[in-house]
Amino acid sequence: MPILALDMAKSHLRVTWPNEDQLIGLYLTAAEGSAASFLNRQFYMNAAELAAAVLAGTAGDDPMVANAEIQAAVLLTVGHLYMNREDTVVGATVAELPRGALDLLQPYRVGLGV
Repeated sequence: MPILALDMAKSHLRVTWPNEDQLIGLYLTAAEGSAASFLNRQFYMNAAELAAAVLAGTAGDDPMVANAEIQAAVLLTVGHLYMNREDTVVGATVAELPRGALDLLQPYRVGLGV
């Protein structure tokens, strides 16, 4: 189950119309998957979902409940995917903002190896 509702993502994007719900839902799923891959761990919306996944044996190593930093990182990634629908942008200067998605996720990353 996703950690953020579609309505939250749409609010972040300032989208009020329904005709892009499927696209935004795809971006939301991709952003959550990307965050989980970067963290090398699964995260869940609340303690009940985490407990159910642990009981079912699907939680993996070091699961956690998604905190505000993870939720914000997912929203930043959704915003990036929504606003930049191509791999390249012509004629624009780009600078990465401080406290971006990876900065928010980094403290919760596990299993980095040597």
